[in-house]
Amino acid sequence: MTAGRADPRAELRAELFRRVDAGDVDLRTALRMMRKVAGKSQAEYAKLVGISPRILMELERGVGNPTLATLEKLLAPFGLEVGIRRKPRAPARPAKAATSRSRAPEEP
Repeated sequence: MTAGRADPRAELRAELFRRVDAGDVDLRTALRMMRKVAGKSQAEYAKLVGISPRILMELERGVGNPTLATLEKLLAPFGLEVGIRRKPRAPARPAKAATSRSRAPEEP
């Protein structure tokens, strides 16, 4: 590590917690970030938390269906827990300006 340069894993850890606090990270991204902060391969991180490597691989690809117990195992090394948050809304589309040609005739 060169002088004046922060540890990349420490920076990633800070980014992970910032995004978690902001509610701006999905499960698969959080898992990938946590594993990289830990400096582990998928197989190593799975062994560390006590799950099958296949389960971790599926979750990182966004195709897994974990139990609550599995989620708790995955999050525990970082002091995180499962929670609920409101899904962000998609930005509203601007309304199209109506023209006299495109408007349907008004009913009486």
